[in-house]
Amino acid sequence: MRANMVALGVGVAAVCTVPLAITMTADASADVLLSRRHAVLASSAKDTARTGAMAVDGDTTTRWTSGTNPGSQWLRLDLGRAQAITRVRLIWDASFARTYRLQLSANGVTWTDLHRRTGGDGGIDDIKRLRGSGRYVRLLATQRAQASGFSLRELQVFGPGPAAAAAPVTTRSASVPPAAAGLATPAKKELALRLVSSAENSTLDWREEFDYIEDIGDGRGYTAGIVGFCSGTSDMLALVTEYTRRSPGNKLAKYLPALRAVDGSDSHKGLDPGFTAAWRAAAADPVFRNTQEDERDRMYFDPAVTLAVADGLRALGQFAYYDAAVMHGMSGLREIRAAALQAAKTPKLGGDETVFLERFLDARVREMRTEEAHSDVSRVETAQRTFLRAGNLDLNAPLTWRVYGDRYAA
Repeated sequence: MRANMVALGVGVAAVCTVPLAITMTADASADVLLSRRHAVLASSAKDTARTGAMAVDGDTTTRWTSGTNPGSQWLRLDLGRAQAITRVRLIWDASFARTYRLQLSANGVTWTDLHRRTGGDGGIDDIKRLRGSGRYVRLLATQRAQASGFSLRELQVFGPGPAAAAAPVTTRSASVPPAAAGLATPAKKELALRLVSSAENSTLDWREEFDYIEDIGDGRGYTAGIVGFCSGTSDMLALVTEYTRRSPGNKLAKYLPALRAVDGSDSHKGLDPGFTAAWRAAAADPVFRNTQEDERDRMYFDPAVTLAVADGLRALGQFAYYDAAVMHGMSGLREIRAAALQAAKTPKLGGDETVFLERFLDARVREMRTEEAHSDVSRVETAQRTFLRAGNLDLNAPLTWRVYGDRYAA
């Protein structure tokens, strides 16, 4: 990330959330099943027979199975309108989540945790005495029991109702609507990560950059890892905090007080001389590598792609939002989007997708040029703009582009 000022304390960062009143209450015997056959968006699906729709079809012989790509996976359920939530029931297949979160949202973009589970053992998780409200419910699975991914037979959401009407869902068809089919697929996500890595790390092999760390002189302290987590912009603090929660006593844990102190500045106070060596050493730990991927997805990839999908954008637009989030933070992405909306409408609002993306990239370039360190705008002009003017809204390979004078192909 390049600029996203978020105040954090001890514990997991509350990034991109809105407040929701969530408390515990007594069992409600009159609970109504709200979720059956409602629209579902999945981060990935193994094939068209195991899409997200299978988790809400009322049939426990079918299931959603995620792709095998590493990192977190999620299911996002649209209840049709805001609903009070009192109970959630998860029926897992053999590939269950050891750690997961249930989250609520009013708009499908910003999320608040309703329930967290660690040490899950599969089977049936019947979570009662919940109270929260939102139109969207998301299961965010962060630690898998099997390397093959996550697999869920049913996601059942209950509340006092009444349930909103749901259009019939054919269980053999994909659950991902056309505008969402882009970066939600493993192949397109991998392409997006390689594109970002070409700009952030001057390489397509982003998996070789877990140990990267340096001060690039942009006023944000140390920049490190697979998407440029920065010591001055809160995301590095969030990353190390989460890593320490997963692996207490790790090589970076002792630097947490210093990271809190320098957050919001370019200072290295308390970090030098040992922090960079500790970062490189920690990068050999699979837990740290997994945490980098999960925090990248939680803070940037998932919310940026979700926002793009809500705007009706295909893969190129989803990538443009994600790349902007990496450099400017989610708050910066929203500001760039707002500037674009002054000149064009999103497809969701009835606008032309190409015209809107042109205006979005214009706004992105203007923002980049306000900072000397980012005045080279080739990651937009000779990459994203090139794809757009070629009409490649689905970001289909093969691609060729230039960033900072280097040529890439994928």
